[in-house]
Amino acid sequence: MSLTALTDHPDRVALSNELHARPFPSLRAPARAAHVAVMSEGGAERDPEADRAHLRALLDRFGAQHPAPGANHWSGPVGRAFLKWERHTEFMTYTLFTDGLGDRPYSGELFAMFPEDWLASAPGTLLTSALVRVEQVADMAEAEARLADGLSDHFSNESLSVSRVVDDAAMIVSDFRMQESGHIRMAVLLAKGIGAQRTGRIVQRLLEIETYKTAALLALPTGREVAAKVIELDKDLSSLVAEMSGHDGEDAETLDRLLAMSAEIERIGADTAFRFGARGAYAAIVNQRIKVMREERVSGRQTFGEFMMRRFEPAMRTCESAERRLVGLAQRTERAANLLRTRVDVGLARQNADLLLSMNNRAAMQLRLQQTVEGLSVVAISYYAVGLVAYVVEPLGASVGLGEGTVLALITPPVVILVWTLLRRMRKRLERGTDAG
Repeated sequence: MSLTALTDHPDRVALSNELHARPFPSLRAPARAAHVAVMSEGGAERDPEADRAHLRALLDRFGAQHPAPGANHWSGPVGRAFLKWERHTEFMTYTLFTDGLGDRPYSGELFAMFPEDWLASAPGTLLTSALVRVEQVADMAEAEARLADGLSDHFSNESLSVSRVVDDAAMIVSDFRMQESGHIRMAVLLAKGIGAQRTGRIVQRLLEIETYKTAALLALPTGREVAAKVIELDKDLSSLVAEMSGHDGEDAETLDRLLAMSAEIERIGADTAFRFGARGAYAAIVNQRIKVMREERVSGRQTFGEFMMRRFEPAMRTCESAERRLVGLAQRTERAANLLRTRVDVGLARQNADLLLSMNNRAAMQLRLQQTVEGLSVVAISYYAVGLVAYVVEPLGASVGLGEGTVLALITPPVVILVWTLLRRMRKRLERGTDAG
């Protein structure tokens, strides 16, 4: 059935090729490898074009073919060696492979193929470098004899790690200690009959363990700084909470301090999120690479896994602890701020209630004053109205024999009632107009 009628997803081909993008090198013992990892400045994401330009500069030294545009990996012959180049988010790696063991073990002769001026122009700083020797032995018994016969002299006995791996196919040796030359030393002793692809996988995994271990450890200084800062902020938070439970004012000022502390914690979290996240990913890769080796102990010596458990895992737990404590501090600060914010809101609500009560009392006083003024207005207006009506009614009263006092007595009640009625109607009309507005 043909799929030509369907349109490919834009990333279909790229995603399929990604699974096969970084093949293992093919090695046959005896062989050597020189590995270098270059880290971006400040842990920022790498500039891909700068990395590719750096690779092209090296390839031009040997007249080798350039990688395809946009490539993140390349492998091919350079001079008398085979080069494998890879780009990652934070670092890029160069690994040289060549046949033979050289005149002196771990002399760095192969590493000298990287020109000094070219290394100096690398876009970043040196993360790690390693030298690997791949030797052929008859079996693991000969490998142990080779280790006792002088190979172990090239390693520090204190941190020496030795394991038989991949079903007794090989023995791996390293102390993960930087030598005077600046390189980490590793050795692989292969039993007879091990294929070139399998050998390449073992060497590649050893180099990945060293590279990702070092990249994960970049979080340790950050973890220590965060832990110290968390201790300081935790003391400040405890002091603020104690003030909250005991002081009787300035809640708004305390809330501002809490919010400033919360902002500082968020800033620290944002600044360290990438490094802590990368640490977790790198540490997982280290543990996975060791696991797939299927280590077996050799003559009571520590395995790679035990070395990592004693030296590497405590550093990772330090970073994990600092990250958890920072998250916990952020949560406690948020709870304290919410509690204080609630108290401030309750205080404001109480003040508003007191203000409304005061306004009600003031309105009642104004109403009583208004009623008093209204009563006085009735009296005053009635006084003048009676006087005016008296001018009209008194002549009529005199014509029927009524005196001035009698006329005033007769007209005063109707006038007062009329004035009171008119003023009341006017007040109601004004109140309806105010309510409608």
